[in-house]
Amino acid sequence: MIVRPIVTHDLKRRRPARLAVVLLLAAAACTPATNVSVAGPTPAAPPPAVWGFAAPWDPRSDSSLRANGARLDVAVTGWIQLDSLTGQPTLLYPDDPTHASPTTTRLALVTSYHGQTFHPGAIRSLATDERTLASAAGHLAEITASGRYRGIVLDFEGQAPADTDATVRVVRAFRDSVRARGSSLVAVAIPAADTAAYPTRTFMAVADLLIVMLYDEHWSTSAPGPIATPTWVRRTLGQRVADVGASRIVAALPVYGYQWQAAQVAVPLSFDDARRAATQAGVELLRDPASRSLHAIQPGGWELWQSDSDLLRALRDEVASLGVTKIALWRLGLEDPGVWNVLAK
Repeated sequence: MIVRPIVTHDLKRRRPARLAVVLLLAAAACTPATNVSVAGPTPAAPPPAVWGFAAPWDPRSDSSLRANGARLDVAVTGWIQLDSLTGQPTLLYPDDPTHASPTTTRLALVTSYHGQTFHPGAIRSLATDERTLASAAGHLAEITASGRYRGIVLDFEGQAPADTDATVRVVRAFRDSVRARGSSLVAVAIPAADTAAYPTRTFMAVADLLIVMLYDEHWSTSAPGPIATPTWVRRTLGQRVADVGASRIVAALPVYGYQWQAAQVAVPLSFDDARRAATQAGVELLRDPASRSLHAIQPGGWELWQSDSDLLRALRDEVASLGVTKIALWRLGLEDPGVWNVLAK
């Protein structure tokens, strides 16, 4: 609707207005001139620093790393697994430094994940045995030094709130050991919404960076649903930023999807997998307007939710609005190729 100005034709009512204008002009003539600064256009926010997590067992991940490594500021290419019983670290897959760009910082992931699940008991055991913890920390430092990693990402999921002190003790021991052998960066990955077991300030005190895992709003054993919605990302990341600020937070975003079938654990999907599944089933892969995710259902069969470049753009904007300037992709090889245009420098 166009709102038009009201014009009056009453000359008696117009005269006082003219008099006021004359008085204002006269006052202006007697006032010394001042410089008036006119604000220019607001500069665009700089593109975020981009991290990528590689999966060394997946050839698609290696292909993406080779093709897009120069666009990454940080590549997490090493995969170091803690033994579920002893807690001792092992480099599970060979890692060729030439697969990443020479300009990209290489890190190694250190995880308690083993046999399709995380093992919080391994972290508890390490924390209660100083000699075993020192041995594991020293071995980890040897692996990172020989692999020429610039740092590590510690991923100890599944811990309970009562485990926080133990988890911090292990993080601190690993941090000190790898730093003594030349690693310059130690980051801790924390679940986005679990502030009870992973309080932001507590873990920030023992790490250089916190990687907030902004995915699995719906997960492999949950009911079907989007992997990460803009609303959920804004709420969970916003709480972490409110705790410690934005400068030392990395926002990890999903580039994958899940396909659920009745009474089965959901299967992770790449962008190409999701398109192929929809085409083969003869159903449409449509954008859900509420979550901004791609969605498809095969009646009587499966349901899938998939991330793509449009969703990543929406999530990136939420992250930027909170002042976070570092984004990580989980994981390379599953992404819609369009995400690289969204994150272009």
